[in-house]
Amino acid sequence: MTRKERYEKTLEWFEQEMPIAETELNYENTFQLIVAVILSAQCTDKRVNMITPALFEAFPTPQKLAEATPEQVYEYIKSCSYPNNKTKSLLGMARKLVDDYGGEVPSDIDSLLTLPGVGRKTANVILAVAYELPAMAVDTHVFRVSERIGLTRDSKTPLQTEETLMKYIPEDIIPKAHHWLILHGRYVCKARKPLCESCGLRSFCRYYPIEQKRLEKEAIAKLKKQEEKRKQKEKEAAARKKAKAKEKSNPKPLEPPIEPIAPELPIADNNQPDDNNQPDDNNQPDDNNRGRS
Repeated sequence: MTRKERYEKTLEWFEQEMPIAETELNYENTFQLIVAVILSAQCTDKRVNMITPALFEAFPTPQKLAEATPEQVYEYIKSCSYPNNKTKSLLGMARKLVDDYGGEVPSDIDSLLTLPGVGRKTANVILAVAYELPAMAVDTHVFRVSERIGLTRDSKTPLQTEETLMKYIPEDIIPKAHHWLILHGRYVCKARKPLCESCGLRSFCRYYPIEQKRLEKEAIAKLKKQEEKRKQKEKEAAARKKAKAKEKSNPKPLEPPIEPIAPELPIADNNQPDDNNQPDDNNQPDDNNRGRS
């Protein structure tokens, strides 16, 4: 399959299966969107959506946020990842908007990139989502999914992925395609365990047959290991059986009966007088004869 054919099939499938695709961040205006996108760096949209309502109520405009102290902002976003860095970025971004852009979020990438906390990905999100311009924001999901499906090949950087996608995807659907790839990577083509069996792209996905071969090898290796364990157990059981049979055929000689031990005789005490040495009463002088002598 050529790359062009793969793009056509992929975009056709997404158009049919996901006609509505949009960001999962909650916002009401472009200022709130840029704040939410800055907070979403290495943080889930779910967590950001828990943080932003109170933050937007406290600082509804760039002017209000620009006047805030770091301690004030930190208290609202401390449950987000890297709150210290993001506090600094939000304050710097708001002050730059007030000082250089009249409190308005610019609609060109060069101006957006001058704002603290705004990189190329964040800038492209603003352009695609807020202004519906043909901009492809490449995050980890877009980078991974594009490579797996085969929309890109051996891309080394997000910029390379962005340039390739922009080349092959029609301009009018680029903003939507950005969401297609993000959502597909978030819920189906996951980083650790992609749900290939439930993926509608697997019939023309470049990654799927490779993954199937890998899983097949793992399954074979697992079965081989189990078979080795089974044989080892059988060998050990046969050895025990053989040892028992040998023991029965060659019984141990009976031990001679233990003779009862004779009780010990008392030992004579040499210091006690011997009855033979006692004076004989017959040798005593007779009282009747005492007078005669």
